[in-house]
Amino acid sequence: MLLVGPHPQALVDEVVARASAAAVLLRSYPDACALGERHPGLAVHCGRLEAFTGDEPYDLVLALDGLGRTHSAEAPAAAWRESLAALAALVAPGGRLVLGVRNDLGVDRFVEARPPDRDGGDDQWEPHGFDPTYPDGPAALDAALESAGLEVGRCYSAYPDSRAPRALLSREALAHDLPEALAFALSARAEDRMLVADPLRLTRLVFRHRLGEELAPLWLAVATRPPASPEPMNLPLGLIEEGQAVHEVIPARAAHETAVHGVPAQATREISPVRAVPRGSAGTGQVGVRRLPGGEVRPIPAGRVVEEILVEACAREDVRAVRELLGALAGWVEEGGDAAAATDSLVWDGERFAAIGAAPAPQSSPAPDVVLCRILWRFAVRLLAAGHHHPWPWPLQADQLTLTLCGMAGRSYDQDELDLARKLDAELGGPGEQAVPAYRDLLRTRDRLTDQLTMALARIGRLEIKLTYRERELVRARAKLRRTQRKASAYRRTLGYRLSRRLSRPRQVARRVMRLLSG
Repeated sequence: MLLVGPHPQALVDEVVARASAAAVLLRSYPDACALGERHPGLAVHCGRLEAFTGDEPYDLVLALDGLGRTHSAEAPAAAWRESLAALAALVAPGGRLVLGVRNDLGVDRFVEARPPDRDGGDDQWEPHGFDPTYPDGPAALDAALESAGLEVGRCYSAYPDSRAPRALLSREALAHDLPEALAFALSARAEDRMLVADPLRLTRLVFRHRLGEELAPLWLAVATRPPASPEPMNLPLGLIEEGQAVHEVIPARAAHETAVHGVPAQATREISPVRAVPRGSAGTGQVGVRRLPGGEVRPIPAGRVVEEILVEACAREDVRAVRELLGALAGWVEEGGDAAAATDSLVWDGERFAAIGAAPAPQSSPAPDVVLCRILWRFAVRLLAAGHHHPWPWPLQADQLTLTLCGMAGRSYDQDELDLARKLDAELGGPGEQAVPAYRDLLRTRDRLTDQLTMALARIGRLEIKLTYRERELVRARAKLRRTQRKASAYRRTLGYRLSRRLSRPRQVARRVMRLLSG
């Protein structure tokens, strides 16, 4: 088999340890040297993909990172279709190609505010730019693979982003209605990114409008060169363990494909099947997912996300609906509900609540009032941060809104329970109030700073006008004082003033003598 482009070190180590014959093609010379030192028996090739000619075609070719980093950064990059033709020429008859293609219009591009092609790191490659041969959708990708002499067996959509996807969805699964609870696991996490909008809500809208394949962050195509195995790969859907990348998934069908491609079954990872009901059919459909590695098949609950129900009710100012749902939520918590749940990780089918995913449980069992207060505090923070409308006074802070929501749930709490709820959220690893701001939050902050700057400039203008007026008054006062001093000096030089001063002196002497004689 052949690995084209950079892949995770763990995958390379596993392939070298278990494959009968393997080779790697890298464009980076330092990476090729490091990989050759790590695996002396591995055939490591360094150079451009267009200039690579293998000794013989390969039964399995993996290019999970795509074709962007297979050309030279010092020379003009070849067209994507030319690189695909060079890659397809390395596939033997009956062999398979697994190719990853990033979507220029993926949902992660709408969530991320920073330019996606270049984040400024040293490990970033030259962006492909506006290549007219680059596929603009699943249909264009299928046509490009067929024009390269390959037959498309399967095509998967990777979520939540192209850098570290956690799930693969087959084209057949995306053709049916998927439960809204699935969008929670497929939505991009905030981490240290600058967000334009809420990724959870945006991902739900993508699946609701049946755009899951067109707006997927990454496409993973499995193509074969005729003659190929008649039966396709059974890999409908799977969730990867949190933190793993899609590069760690080697699509294979177990022992049969081991004999064909030379990759042992231990090097493969099973992904659980999915059964969904088409739109308009009876029933809600059951979707099962297996968390890898070593997880059991777990059904995904039906129903709507609680946070979306509350946001819609707040937008309509339907206080009654909010009160009924919060009352049911309080009862569920008091009956032993999940202590690590939140409104964005709970679904409600009209009768019962169900938690999405397996969140880490707290070390000690908290009181139900603390659990409910934490859930409502998380919702209040997200509601205010997103700028959604709600029927309560807008200047209300998150703590005050939390206590109001607790009162609507029929529970009377105070600041002590709220402090314990914050501690519980910090223990569970919640973002608290220091979450990464979305673009609308930055706009709100910019508007607030603009208003403050406008007020400060207006005050400075008023002070400058007042200072100018005071300076003019001071100049006038000084001029008036100088005129008065000149008049006084001129009056002292007159004859009348001097005679009056001389005549007044004998009188003053007589008064002093009289005071002495009388005293």
